Amino acid sequence: MLDDDATPIHPLFAGAPSSTGFRKLRKRIVRETRDAIEKYGMIERGARWLVCLSGGKDSYTLLAVLHELQWRGLLPVELLACNLDQGQPGFPATVLPEFLERMGVPHRIEYQDTYSVVIDKIPQGRTYCSLCSRLRRGNLYRIAREEGCSAVVLGHHRDDMLETFFMNLFHGGRLATMPPKLVNEEGDLFVYRPLAFVAEADCAKFATAMNYPIIPCDLCGSQDGLQRQQVKQILDGWEARTPGRRQVMFRALMNARPSHLLDPGLFDFAGLMRGAESGEDPLQSTKMPPKLRDPD
Repeated sequence: MLDDDATPIHPLFAGAPSSTGFRKLRKRIVRETRDAIEKYGMIERGARWLVCLSGGKDSYTLLAVLHELQWRGLLPVELLACNLDQGQPGFPATVLPEFLERMGVPHRIEYQDTYSVVIDKIPQGRTYCSLCSRLRRGNLYRIAREEGCSAVVLGHHRDDMLETFFMNLFHGGRLATMPPKLVNEEGDLFVYRPLAFVAEADCAKFATAMNYPIIPCDLCGSQDGLQRQQVKQILDGWEARTPGRRQVMFRALMNARPSHLLDPGLFDFAGLMRGAESGEDPLQSTKMPPKLRDPD
């Protein structure tokens, strides 16, 4: 059973704190990850997943939890960890290979100097995130195909999804966020985000408690005034004034009502009739939404 403390654990959890607080944290993260995997239909029995590892707290949490689920027979897929070394100056290239070897985690380390491309193409003072993420995503898709993987698995968590939603709302003029599951534009790979229900704070507590060797992103993390940073500050303020606000807003993303929005592509307002005329519930629509691309 998942919560049986006598059950052997994966080496990624070896040396975990024995405190009640940490055990509750671990169980919560594992439960929420398992819930997201099941709710959004991510499991293809016998599939191979490319688990993207940046060296940040979120990707370490993702890696550990997926291996814990696999270790306990709850995730019947093969996992291949992958780090894309993007050529950032000062990047500690030996940290992740040594860690993964020590943990017995199958992995691939790929070097592609996308840093120089980003620095060359983006004018000074502009943010790097969009181009950097596109170049990274293209390389990860290529690696997934080369390794026979059916899915690219990312460490985005609940707060990333909320921040992306508000960035699209404030700056993009659309209601969209990072979906927990999508198909890439070529149609040959899934993209999964199993930490969709996990709070960023829990990822930080977990990775810190496990003493994983965190590698900061010095490329985009060193830039001031990013839209995501501004949105994060707004959400932090709301959460401080009303604890639990983030979770309430996240639940709203799972409870959309097209008939109470304004998009005629999602709800057939023109064809809406009074109940007596249609013989159907006027708040129901059989029209399906268009396929959405993954926001940067």
